[in-house]
Amino acid sequence: MISASPASADLFRVLADPTRRAVLERLAGGEMTVSDIKAGFSVSQPAISQHLAALRAAGLVSERRAGKFAYYRAKPEALDPLIDWIDRYRAFWPSRIEKLKDLVERTQP
Repeated sequence: MISASPASADLFRVLADPTRRAVLERLAGGEMTVSDIKAGFSVSQPAISQHLAALRAAGLVSERRAGKFAYYRAKPEALDPLIDWIDRYRAFWPSRIEKLKDLVERTQP
């Protein structure tokens, strides 16, 4: 059985939250401040900051400080462990399905 690595398990946990996924999607369009990000949501600025902290801890977002502002940017390369996990399952399932087809064909009258 194929299992998720600790890195991909953390990514699954962080990305399980729909607001975090939405924040990450917004940041895919380019660098933004918390205020810019918050403009698209009905949650508070502190809530957005907490979501950004979780995304940053998982390595999905980087932060750049300039004066009193913090700018956030998505780090798409941080999704590589998930892509690797998905690729392993792409290889895993077709062979399992073929074995199941063979078994069904052998057991049918």
